[in-house]
Amino acid sequence: MKSVTRSLRILEAVAQHQPVTVGELTKLFGLPKSTVQRTLVTLAEAGWLRANRKDTTRWEIGARVLAVRPAALQGSSLFAAAREPMIRLRDAVNETIHLSVPDALQCVVVVDRVDCDHPVRTFHTIGDTSPLHATAVGRSILAHLPKQDVEELITQGLDRFSDTTPADPDELRAELDRIRADGYAINRNQYRPGVCALAAPVLDESGTPLAAVAISMPDSRYDEDRAPEWGSLVTDTAAEISGRLLGA
Repeated sequence: MKSVTRSLRILEAVAQHQPVTVGELTKLFGLPKSTVQRTLVTLAEAGWLRANRKDTTRWEIGARVLAVRPAALQGSSLFAAAREPMIRLRDAVNETIHLSVPDALQCVVVVDRVDCDHPVRTFHTIGDTSPLHATAVGRSILAHLPKQDVEELITQGLDRFSDTTPADPDELRAELDRIRADGYAINRNQYRPGVCALAAPVLDESGTPLAAVAISMPDSRYDEDRAPEWGSLVTDTAAEISGRLLGA
């Protein structure tokens, strides 16, 4: 049992300090370097941890943690507050609606989805992750994070997934200004080809983004003239979820 407890504590430490080196964890726990390294490798083999993409000497949380997190959230107040408004939004637009939460500056994670009845529709698996700068849900969250967080993300590097991904720092900053002004973000083929979305943030009483709700559709059904209408609907839905969480 001691080894299990140690593994869980190391997993928690990686989550708190990621990306973190073996040496940093060794100092934190006062354990032999070989013991920490062996535990990290075991957790990585099971999918709980992974080596950082840009610095493989550092460790971070793996995909399995992100996949388990949505299941844990299903009993949460966020899940309960969001479900009915998401269904009403789906009924209003007949497109897929999904709810995502931020995982620090690493990514956003899909935690709930309400499908439309179109035979051709977008599909997001619960537990799917995506980068903050390249998606509507991510940018709607990013627009309400402190400026230093935005600059930290930019410093880490902005990957380009299509010709229209806002991977230039100035372009991203300008887009975040627009999102703050309009209240919602738009993604048209900026992450996945043929997938469009409009998203708005779910904020707490201090204005901190807890989640984002999105209308997602194939590019073939995206209508630029309807974007303000859809944006208003998704913004109202996010505000309703926020109000439910705050007990309004």
